[in-house]
Amino acid sequence: MTGPAFTPLVESLPSTVPFVGPETQERARGSAFAARLGANESVFGPSPKAVAAMQAAAAECWKYGDPENHDLRHALAERHGVDPAHIAIGEGIDGMFGYLNRMFVEPGVTVATSLGAYPTFNFHVAGYGGRLVTVPFVDDREDPESLLALAAREGARLIYLSNPDNPMGSWHPGKTIEAMVERLPAGALLCLDEAYIDFAPDGTAPEIDPADPRVIRFRTFSKAWGMAGARVAYSISAAPLATAFNKVRNHFGVNRVAQAGALASLADPGWLAHVRGEVEAARARIGRISAANGLTALPSAANFVAIDCGADGAFAKAVLEGLIARGIFARMPFAAPQNRCIRISAGRPADLDAFEAALPVALAAARGE
Repeated sequence: MTGPAFTPLVESLPSTVPFVGPETQERARGSAFAARLGANESVFGPSPKAVAAMQAAAAECWKYGDPENHDLRHALAERHGVDPAHIAIGEGIDGMFGYLNRMFVEPGVTVATSLGAYPTFNFHVAGYGGRLVTVPFVDDREDPESLLALAAREGARLIYLSNPDNPMGSWHPGKTIEAMVERLPAGALLCLDEAYIDFAPDGTAPEIDPADPRVIRFRTFSKAWGMAGARVAYSISAAPLATAFNKVRNHFGVNRVAQAGALASLADPGWLAHVRGEVEAARARIGRISAANGLTALPSAANFVAIDCGADGAFAKAVLEGLIARGIFARMPFAAPQNRCIRISAGRPADLDAFEAALPVALAAARGE
């Protein structure tokens, strides 16, 4: 007896997800991590006002959330000084990437990105049968010039760029992104992932007319706002594109509790300033720990630091495995030469105490000492 056949496209795809979660690793280890420093979550948590709002909303979770996300869209529009028609909301940036690819990608459509850039975008490109083309990082940064040349040469419909970048924490000034927009090939859409923009120096966010049909910008409540588990993100784009999300999105995807938490977060800008301060202090300490162990912490405009282990990807992987074995959840870039690094999220003092204790032991094991 056989069931219905999958489509040829689905049959061709691997049954994997882009990330191995810490929970999966904890089950394999048989114990919890002492420090969770691999997923770039904000261990500093959401605003207490957001927690209170979500607790109150939990009692009403028998109701569906507002399918139009009306209050949150209007609050975000006010924050960014745009019309609500330019805002679309979805279940995290990952979910919004899925919707965007559903709208623009089909078999034969080309998408341009950087080798080693955030893999979930690629996951959705593959899921809709797109053709993915890549260029390498340049000086540990995604390179606008290379991406523009690639997109023009290959006829890319979508171009993915993150600023600041994951996994390296590198960034470009906003003026560089603005210049890139002016040189986009005809018919191409720049997908600008700004998940980490709240941690970046002033001037990193470009000034782009929200009505410009060549760009869609993505922001999230998962990082600086500390709500990764709630799954809330949004885009800023020309109104026709923002409206087009309604054709394909799960209209009840952003639940009532998450909407309440995001709204309350926006009403507490002091919490964002607090988290920024904590992240700056953590990045500085990660730099000191790295230097004390003879390693180089790369400059970062995100809530994590890439640490150059000074050798190749095999050595960095051994260091990473040594950290995991000692209860430190961390990750590393997957493409050379960035995979010479490990990546450590900004943590609380106790988290970084545990990392500081584990790192020299992991290094010694990787060196066979």
